[in-house]
Amino acid sequence: MSFTPRPYQLDAIEALRTGWDNGQTRLAVVLPTGAGKTVVFSHLAHQMLDGLGGRRVLVIAHREELIEQAASKLLAVDPMLRVGIVKASRDDHHDADVIVASVQTLAVQRRREAIRDIGLIIVDECHHAAARSYMEVLAHFGAWDGVPTAGFTATMTRTDGGLAEVWEDVVFRLDILDMISDGYLCDVRGKSITVDTLDLNKVKTRGGDLVDGQLGKALEDSGALDAVAKAYADHASDRPGVVFTPTVATAQAAAASLRGVGIAAAPVWGDMGRDERRATLARYEAGDVQVLTNCMVLTEGFDAPHTSCVVVARPTKSPGLYVQMVGRGLRPAPGKRDALLLDVMGAASRHKLASMVDLTAREVGEAEEGKSLREVAEQHAAAEKRRALAARVEVEEISLFGESAIRWLRTENGTWFIRLTSAMFLFLLRDPGTRLYRMRRWTQADGVHPPRDDVARPLPEALAWLEQQAKVLAPQAFVAREARWRRSHPTDKQVRLCRRLGIAVPRGSTAGDVADLIDQDRVGQVLGQLILPAA
Repeated sequence: MSFTPRPYQLDAIEALRTGWDNGQTRLAVVLPTGAGKTVVFSHLAHQMLDGLGGRRVLVIAHREELIEQAASKLLAVDPMLRVGIVKASRDDHHDADVIVASVQTLAVQRRREAIRDIGLIIVDECHHAAARSYMEVLAHFGAWDGVPTAGFTATMTRTDGGLAEVWEDVVFRLDILDMISDGYLCDVRGKSITVDTLDLNKVKTRGGDLVDGQLGKALEDSGALDAVAKAYADHASDRPGVVFTPTVATAQAAAASLRGVGIAAAPVWGDMGRDERRATLARYEAGDVQVLTNCMVLTEGFDAPHTSCVVVARPTKSPGLYVQMVGRGLRPAPGKRDALLLDVMGAASRHKLASMVDLTAREVGEAEEGKSLREVAEQHAAAEKRRALAARVEVEEISLFGESAIRWLRTENGTWFIRLTSAMFLFLLRDPGTRLYRMRRWTQADGVHPPRDDVARPLPEALAWLEQQAKVLAPQAFVAREARWRRSHPTDKQVRLCRRLGIAVPRGSTAGDVADLIDQDRVGQVLGQLILPAA
């Protein structure tokens, strides 16, 4: 056996087999483009055959490239397998252990009825499986009658269309960021190509996405394809790449625009002659063509790891389609440092378009020009960590300071302090990014003083240390939270001072309340003028 499976590929197989053992039948696996789903289901078929009691494995695909890929990978995993192909005029299923068939051929009743003894069904690109043709084929081979069925795709959510009726559960899912972090996929860096004359607001939506024909016309009329060619020459002149467009006409026009700036480009599309398409793909593999432009035929089954630039000249509202497009450029290859994503955008759009951050199911915030997906994710994770730390610190602070017998106050920017006299106060300075605090004293004569032993301490220790200092430096009546004078009415002097300082005094405030307002204002201004580390 060759193609030793990676750890996550074995985990996916184990998840499927465990799910079947637990009584489920139709289970799906979601793996990013480049994760090797064909390798996974080839090993799955190899493992399962001995336990099928003489029954066979059926692999269902929907495009010629996927059928040929699946057959060759199955033989690479186990050269002793008898692999038969069923599509169009080919009907090699009689002595096969594994049958790889096109769904279009199996949709013909007599063709599927000729295939017997299926004990395991595998569906490639299973996000198509809600289509009527798939449903009829799956039902015929027993997917609803207990025959273990596995679906594989790079893009599927549990609520996609009618997919929830086909697949009982997604038992294994791997995020693209995990693949990038582990070195199985290249990181991707995005750059927007903003075309001021491209008005996507005039493009209607049908079936949840922008209408291809209207989108193609908008791209052509706006000069967006010339902008794509210029951007490619400026940012990716040394990169082999693929351009995704909405129509055959835009694919052909995009190739012409690229050739106009000196980049060898060629279009491919669905109805192109098979031999001509194969020849064009071979020229791309050989490096004679630098850029392939295509009308949505390279979203599945296209395997060219040296591709290091992807141009999305087919703006889309579908994260699934977006992932299929960009995934074509993320496979690692010798000498390939990363993938560049060029995203065609209008000046403004009422449509919510998919973008680089939709490549991952994680919440990573907004994409930033020039930053890679991994960098955006790491920056977001660090910000979330800081927010979580700040929230924990605030809860801890409020709890501890609320229980103290000393009158602690807090400035508007969050610094806790004890006012000792009009010319002196103590305060705590939090070490950035930690839950540790340093103690400080401020005097009008000398400014800020650190203690002799200036170390960062946990909050309870720092609080106790400063409270001890407060008791030494000021009379208890001045710093105690429950001092009797605090409950009396505000003095005229206090009220006049508040008026002069522009401090609003709530109705019913006590002398202590007003004193706190004055102290918070004054200490806040003093600390605001000091250069202190950010908390």
